[in-house]
Amino acid sequence: MTRKGVWNLQQVRDKYLQSLWANDGQLWTWGLNTSGNLGQNDIANRSSPIQVPGGWSRLGQTKSDGGNAAVKDDGTLWMMGWNNKGGLGQNNTIKYSSPVQIPGTTWSNYIVTSTKSLSTKTDGTLWSWGNNGNGQLGHNDLAHKSSPVQIPGTTWDTGDFKIGVLNTIGAAAIKTDGTLWTWGDNSNGTLGVNNTTQRSSPVQVPGTTWRHVSGGQNFCMATKTDGTLWAWGHNGNGGLGLNQPDNTKLSSPTQIPGTTWYAAFTGYYESAGLKTDGTLWSWGYNTFGQSGQNNLIQYSSPVQVGTDTTWNKDKVRFGGGTLGGIKTDGTLWLMGRNGYGKLGQNNTTAYSSPVQVPGTYSDVGGFGWYSITALKSPLTPSQL
Repeated sequence: MTRKGVWNLQQVRDKYLQSLWANDGQLWTWGLNTSGNLGQNDIANRSSPIQVPGGWSRLGQTKSDGGNAAVKDDGTLWMMGWNNKGGLGQNNTIKYSSPVQIPGTTWSNYIVTSTKSLSTKTDGTLWSWGNNGNGQLGHNDLAHKSSPVQIPGTTWDTGDFKIGVLNTIGAAAIKTDGTLWTWGDNSNGTLGVNNTTQRSSPVQVPGTTWRHVSGGQNFCMATKTDGTLWAWGHNGNGGLGLNQPDNTKLSSPTQIPGTTWYAAFTGYYESAGLKTDGTLWSWGYNTFGQSGQNNLIQYSSPVQVGTDTTWNKDKVRFGGGTLGGIKTDGTLWLMGRNGYGKLGQNNTTAYSSPVQVPGTYSDVGGFGWYSITALKSPLTPSQL
């Protein structure tokens, strides 16, 4: 008889635990919870991370404390929290303090605001639901939708930062051919099409090599594949990064100096950009120290955050007065506003330089005004 090999006790344990744990990641939330958006089946605030039951695979962006979301390994999308205008996609306006499933099993990437949501599916379709008073759902009407409705087209890019919101009353998305499309309110030139006409259906922004897009309070920023960074819309607090006077309005994309930009991230009237060398830069509104400069000075042009070069290119977020992200070693760092313990430091002190959240993480969701979500990598069986 030929001996096939013998497993030791650790190998037997590993095989058994693999069957129990699979590849599920752990979802953690913290901060304000008055709408049940932390998914704990209660409305108690948390100033330190607390786990949401279940196994999860990825996070998109959250731009609100009203609702949170996450995707599981099977492609199902789950949401929780405030449900104003049907933003949780449940065909009602009921608040949910535990995750509830959006119909379907092939969801890919998403972005959530206080009143509306956008999400792509793996088949290249784009869906939206919630408030539509300014045509921000892209359905060529102004009717609110409490369940997902498809925006025409099947070639929408499903990657990170391929969809964005312009305040809560506009939206943007990139297709697989590199074209950028916007819709909704355009009173500040936010749609980037050289006019101020409101659109309830997608309209193309000039150019065909767009890589990433992000929207703030009535302004938009996007990078191209050639490493250039472009901004347009309302320049409150220097958020456009163009060293121009506050409240300047630009209705067409204008380039921020530099050719090594990878992605841009927007908050309210504050912005940040990540370069291909792994450095992080910030500018705009800085009342809470969210620019990470160890001061409260407002900058109208990009300034580097520290000297670190290990920021993960697709895992930086900006929102609600807080900037932060995951570094290549899996550590999560945050700076800025800390109302209700949003920075995960077990206090409510604002920080004008990056501070680390305990643990290591694989993904981070967008930042609401007072809450954050993040995804931890599952432990390997040998680590248990």
